Amino acid sequence: MISFIDLAAQQQRIRSDIDARIAKVLDHGQYIMGPEVAELEAELASYAKAKHVISCSSGTDALILALIAFGLRPGQGVIVPSFTFAASAEAIAVLGAIPVFAEIDGRSFNLDADRLDSALSAAHAQQIDIVGIMAVGLFGQPANITALSDYAQAHNLWMLDDAAQSFGGRWQNRPSGSLADITATSFFPAKPLGCYGDGGAVFTDDDEMAERARSARIHGQGSDKYENIQIGMTARLDTVQAAILLAKMAIFDEELQLRNKVADRYELLLSEHVTTPFIAADAYSSWAQYVIILPEASNRADIQTRLSADGIPSAIYYPRPMHTQPPYKRYPVSEGGLAITEYMADHVLALPMHPYLDETVQRNVADGLISALG
Repeated sequence: MISFIDLAAQQQRIRSDIDARIAKVLDHGQYIMGPEVAELEAELASYAKAKHVISCSSGTDALILALIAFGLRPGQGVIVPSFTFAASAEAIAVLGAIPVFAEIDGRSFNLDADRLDSALSAAHAQQIDIVGIMAVGLFGQPANITALSDYAQAHNLWMLDDAAQSFGGRWQNRPSGSLADITATSFFPAKPLGCYGDGGAVFTDDDEMAERARSARIHGQGSDKYENIQIGMTARLDTVQAAILLAKMAIFDEELQLRNKVADRYELLLSEHVTTPFIAADAYSSWAQYVIILPEASNRADIQTRLSADGIPSAIYYPRPMHTQPPYKRYPVSEGGLAITEYMADHVLALPMHPYLDETVQRNVADGLISALG
């Protein structure tokens, strides 16, 4: 059976380093906020060219901390794509604010700046005060942060980059983590940079927002653990996960290069049969997933069944847009609807993608897909 994501091959490369780092944590016994946490935050800040990094317990918590840092209040609105994982909209809703679902670009799968007016109009029709935009770097490619930031500035909105999938990517040679007012990312194991549990981080150059996020990460604490200056949460990254991420940082850039080679091979093998991923000239993708668009008349369920019979795994990211899910149906949708979003949900298919996917196996995947397409 082909691995959809091969974490075992990666672990084999760095197991001795991981073991040594975990042993060091066991020796010093500082399992919460130990020295490896500060070391990781410093490495991430250097990598992303961000002034502040606040590590935390998950990508979802990173989004919530970022929204708290912005001062998001109940009833305020945030523009967000519907074609994304639940956490993007969920982080807004759990704070009592209102996700306003906007349309994506049909090539990049990311927010389309030219269609934001429709989302803004839908919000204003319901007298919702829009205060920010949450971009999502879906599948590894950062959103067009230039166009989105221009729109945000013109409408006095802040910009949050949900880089749960795009950390390691770049836009105009600027690294993910320094593209927006605040960036949030995830270290879920399947991410390009993932730990062996849950984890995440918040990136910003703004001193005040960084302090609000740090405070909220630990119960809204002030100068000590028994002074509380705001409502907060428990969102610390544990020291063992930080140690694992430090080991993975050592090979992260090399793995990104390998992921791009895998994507290039897929392009050569599949571009005449399906719509392969579009990468903007200004973008460098971390290739969290490799997602194709099937021909319109394809039977996706049948294709997946045939692939599975050949030992080829596949996945759908995402089969149901957020605005169609029961908890989110009550929130505003762009005027004119989300036809592109809904089309993509019906036609996308993700193929195996990881740095250690060799050419022979990849050809087998491509041959299996072409056969399944008929």
